[in-house]
Amino acid sequence: MYGPVRDGTSVPRSKVTVPQIRARKRVGPAGGPAAGPAIAMITAYDYTMARLLDEGGADLLLVGDSLGMVVQGHKTTLPVTVDEICYHGRAVARGAERAHVVGDMPFMSFQTSPIAALENAGKMMKEGAFESVKLEGGVEFAEHVRRIVCAGIPVMGHVGLLPQSVHAMGGFKVQGKREDDAERVLRDAKAMEEAGAYAIVLEAIPPDLASQITQSVGVPTIGIGAGAQCDGQVLVCYDLLGMYRSLSPKFAKKFAEVGDTIVAATRDYVREVSEGTFPAAAHTFKPNGFRVGEEPELDPLADAHVH
Repeated sequence: MYGPVRDGTSVPRSKVTVPQIRARKRVGPAGGPAAGPAIAMITAYDYTMARLLDEGGADLLLVGDSLGMVVQGHKTTLPVTVDEICYHGRAVARGAERAHVVGDMPFMSFQTSPIAALENAGKMMKEGAFESVKLEGGVEFAEHVRRIVCAGIPVMGHVGLLPQSVHAMGGFKVQGKREDDAERVLRDAKAMEEAGAYAIVLEAIPPDLASQITQSVGVPTIGIGAGAQCDGQVLVCYDLLGMYRSLSPKFAKKFAEVGDTIVAATRDYVREVSEGTFPAAAHTFKPNGFRVGEEPELDPLADAHVH
């Protein structure tokens, strides 16, 4: 079964799996691009958005801990809990017919020990309806990833800018600009691959470093603020749609200005309600034709098609 058209070709509607994502590796150690489209991942936090993004052809839907900022209004991702991620995951999973659903492991759900990481990853798979989990970090969390993968839970890595370490990093800043930092990010990516991660997010690093990492690892890299030489890209859905108006990262292209449309539609609604022009007859059910207390003349077919 095929769905919407993307770049002139129909998109298969069969479920995207981890082996299929692995097979989408486009740039390997030889450096040349392989055949096939780059991976498109987008964040989603609710059923309706997930259904629309899935219909649009997204390969992966990430229930990111970014929900702490774009849904809950926090300044960082740190307050998000496993239970909150699971709640949003269940909603997104109901709307994802084709896309693979990934869940972010939130702050302090995996950092304390490999066992805690495994237990919380298992909870997310059981209670959040996720098909894989994502966690931030590199060398220091390789054993955590290895334990989770050994339990049959697919893991996506995340290196470079780590939003859960925002205070240690001094803010949301580009990583890997100095040689020693670049080497650290490269080591982290290789550690994630060796631990069994099926893909790795590269966030906010120079494009030449992202290209080097992409060529150095055998699993797909998915960039966000990492240039075009990754095997795929990810964006926050509200950035993509122009809805998160309080912050506009340099790397976040607005493919639509839905935020402006929502504000304009709301103003039109408020105006029509204030003026008494909404609801009009077209938005009103058929009147009873009698006053309360009077005996109505019943017509069993009159409102048969009213929902």
